[in-house]
Order: sequence, then structure tokens, then C-alpha cells
Amino acid sequence: METVKVLAKGQIVIPASMRKKYGIKPGLEITIFEYDNLIYLATPSKDPVKEAMGCLPMAPSLSEELLKERRKDFAE
Repeated sequence: METVKVLAKGQIVIPASMRKKYGIKPGLEITIFEYDNLIYLATPSKDPVKEAMGCLPMAPSLSEELLKERRKDFAE
């Protein structure tokens, strides 16, 4: 983990070691998003669906919760 300083215009400098590791070069567009109080920077992906598989927790299962609710609706 490395620490960076936020500049006056809200810019940060990505350390050279990380730029090299992830192929970040001038002009590359990077996606920034937040999830669960964390900020993520993501480099472009050749296969975003494949890379996203498994990134969400297995539990709780939203489909199971929805099915439970539907069963309650039909029982009434």
C-alpha cells in the first residue's frame, strides 16, 4: 500500500511502480467508482464480464430472498 497526496485540483499521482504494473500510460482512460466506503480505480478490461465474475459475495442470495417474499405473497 502506498500513500499519495491530493493536489489542489483534486488530482493524485499514481506511483510509477503501479503505472508500470497495470500499463497505465498518458491518455489512458481509467474508471473510478466507489463501493462500501472505498474508492476504486480500474484500468480498461479486455473482457469485463469475465473479470467481474465472483466479485460479489455469494451470501445473502437476493434471488432466494425474492423467492421467499413471493411464497409469502402466494400463501396469503
